[in-house]
Amino acid sequence: MVTAECNLSCRYCGGTLATMPRDITYDLHDLREFIARDREAVVAFYGGEPLLRPRLVQRLLHELPARHFVLQTNGFFMEKLGPDVHRLDAILLSVDGRPAVTDGYRAPGCYRTVMKARDWLHGQEYAGDLIARMAVSRQTDIYADVMHLLQRFPHVHWQLDAVWSALWGLQEFKEWARLSYLPGIERLVREWAACIEQGTVPGIVPFLGIMQRMLWGGSGLPCGAGSSAVAIATDGRVIACPVAGELAWNEMGNFHRLRQVTIGEPCTSCDLYPLCGGRCLFAYKERLWGEEGFDALCAVTRHLVEQLAGVRGVVEDALPGLEKELRYPPFNNTTEVIP
Repeated sequence: MVTAECNLSCRYCGGTLATMPRDITYDLHDLREFIARDREAVVAFYGGEPLLRPRLVQRLLHELPARHFVLQTNGFFMEKLGPDVHRLDAILLSVDGRPAVTDGYRAPGCYRTVMKARDWLHGQEYAGDLIARMAVSRQTDIYADVMHLLQRFPHVHWQLDAVWSALWGLQEFKEWARLSYLPGIERLVREWAACIEQGTVPGIVPFLGIMQRMLWGGSGLPCGAGSSAVAIATDGRVIACPVAGELAWNEMGNFHRLRQVTIGEPCTSCDLYPLCGGRCLFAYKERLWGEEGFDALCAVTRHLVEQLAGVRGVVEDALPGLEKELRYPPFNNTTEVIP
């Protein structure tokens, strides 16, 4: 976490991370030594908005001994990285779909700014993975918004604005899921499978990640939070999930001693656990919508998995010609496999 500060105050977020120092207060030497302990380390720059501190990001890109580098950004300051952008293996640009949807959630002009950042990256001949990072809430048409972004980005993933949302409650979420989201997922899966039959693999990250587990296995939370992935707060605390820096269960320790934070029952006994891994550590631990909300999110996940199971045969028939495209993500690039 490069900074707790953000230049936006999106409706589903709020802006700064009030429980953390605005800027890094620990010794960067300790961070380098911590990362050096993992020869396959992936470093993702996160915030707040990390490019509010572009010189720090540039410094870390040169100094940290990581195998891969990832950036999550709102795109407003993309050009500040200059040629160092080529050190990044993946860039996630925050954009929620069509212009009106994106600007409605975030701020007027956000969609245009993201597309300007995307165009600048194309102009730089950026060769890494460019990913549209969606937040999905009550104004989202999942089919229309994902298809819109797939015409503009190689890969698209999304996070559901659920559990902690300020935009709606559980009953509204359930109604939207029934009338809009679940039918939209069904339509997306059909179209995705039809494209695979024709020899192309649309970069819908949740579909790819779940199908990869169906075909080749996997375990635990796909995001790795609390075990294979950690977040470094600006004060040097090592935490499991970057969105819950103030919560005691989320504390893993420091650069020298760590404990794991894990998913338990009822997830570990569920038939979907090998595929979804418990979905979301925060949602599992907090359950701000109660057990009814927990079950509602499980139902949405089950529907997604079942739809993909229904086209597994189509995907298997396309192997091995499309295996490289289907083995996604190739490393933990911070995308949401289980929305």
